[in-house]
Amino acid sequence: MNRAIVLLSGGMDSLVTAAIAAKQCDELYFLHFSYGQRTCARELKSFQAIAQHYQPIEAKVVDYSWFSEIGGSALTDSSLEITQQPNGIPNSYVPFRNATLLCAATAWAEVLSAQAIYIGAVEEDSSGYPDCRQSFFEAFARVIQEGTANTDLKIMTPVLHHSKKEIVLLGKSLQVPFNLSWSCYTSEDKACGECPSCLLRLKAFAEAGITDPIPYKDNK
Repeated sequence: MNRAIVLLSGGMDSLVTAAIAAKQCDELYFLHFSYGQRTCARELKSFQAIAQHYQPIEAKVVDYSWFSEIGGSALTDSSLEITQQPNGIPNSYVPFRNATLLCAATAWAEVLSAQAIYIGAVEEDSSGYPDCRQSFFEAFARVIQEGTANTDLKIMTPVLHHSKKEIVLLGKSLQVPFNLSWSCYTSEDKACGECPSCLLRLKAFAEAGITDPIPYKDNK
């Protein structure tokens, strides 16, 4: 594929996805969304640093702050405590987020005549998020077929069925700059090491036998 848009949050999954896209495509375009998430500024910093590293042809930031205005997620509402739930959808789920992000990416892809959209969704990381399932991406691919002029556009989910450990090892093999990424849901200076995202990340690096290069509170 010659031209692709990469949805890049600044987290480790989207970072590894960007590295894969860089191997598979000739032209990259990075797309980041600021939607009022708690660590919005820190994620943007990571996005900018990763873009500087991979040098896409263009890197855009979209203001989707209305996500925080409608609420419904602990990621965008600081009055809610982020909690892990053994059953059901966790309150860190942002309603229909991936579909909304993919809509914007699809529109840009039509303008660019891009062949692919890369997204770093991971089913293991979804914690029950309905928009991180393979069936969701298959359904959205049908939407693209029905609703666009660019019917050759593909959604690429290269890490969807990888474990977090496998993503770390894959990233190491691709020499990705994990130090530029950010996963913490709550802190912007040092990662808290306690939120669900930090726990998944720490576990993945530990299982891979690799030291996580980002700073943590209490030197986790």
